[in-house]
Amino acid sequence: MTTATAPTTSTLRASGATLTYDVRPVEGSTHRPLMLIGSPMGAAGFGTLASHFTDRTVITYDPRGVERSTKDDPTTESTPEQHADDLHRVIEAAGLGQVDLFASSGGAINALALVAAHPTDVRSLVAHEPPLAALVPDRETALAVCRAVANTYQQRGFGAGMAHFISVVMHQGPFTDEIAAQPGPDPQMFGMPADDDGTRTDPLLAQNMVTSTAYEPDIEALRAAPTTIVIAVGAESGGALARRGGEAVAALLGQPPVEFPSDHGGFLGGEYGQTGDPDAFAPKLREVLDAA
Repeated sequence: MTTATAPTTSTLRASGATLTYDVRPVEGSTHRPLMLIGSPMGAAGFGTLASHFTDRTVITYDPRGVERSTKDDPTTESTPEQHADDLHRVIEAAGLGQVDLFASSGGAINALALVAAHPTDVRSLVAHEPPLAALVPDRETALAVCRAVANTYQQRGFGAGMAHFISVVMHQGPFTDEIAAQPGPDPQMFGMPADDDGTRTDPLLAQNMVTSTAYEPDIEALRAAPTTIVIAVGAESGGALARRGGEAVAALLGQPPVEFPSDHGGFLGGEYGQTGDPDAFAPKLREVLDAA
């Protein structure tokens, strides 16, 4: 018999940051703890998915610079290696031993860095749609497009940067030189503010956009790790960069990617105004974890 107890929230100090993490304990569970992460999505994005795993302890956290987790200097970029060290510290601080890990988007990139650096932290990793622009066949133009998004943000502010980002996320298939050279669209097309508030510390556009997409996983370290690694892609993601990044790293690992229901936000149940298909996504995640 399992018994859920009150969730706890804790903080810990990392290099250049203070991290906030949550533990939803379940006493008597026979499952390994399950950690759910994104980047720059924080813990608030995993409420729906966590509700499907009440038979095990669930750990969530806010990456450095996101929501409750602060950076000493929020104007600086964060790297997957820094995030990997943060994740290692959270897993150690939680004191629950080895975890299973579901990681989506930039979080999937950070999770690959974690397994390469600390392979005994994670028993099973499901890395969902890592947008690894550095690995796709159109690498140079894909990286140029990601840099262009960051440049738009630096030059014109949040609304313009987010509009450019959304247009890149929506793009299907390889990027061309012409696409890389295009300016970002009018932010009002996507309901974004046209005014520039002068800030340049956005976790996505300033801190992670370039470093995350340019990351090249240590494939040999991942192959050597005792961790079972599953690369997941969205069944409805088409030719979007995040799916193509997942397919690319899966090929390098010598395995087919596993299709999950819905698209890049398939696990979301209204968090951040986005709804995927969590009632189908969660059972697929459970199936994959049970088989690992």
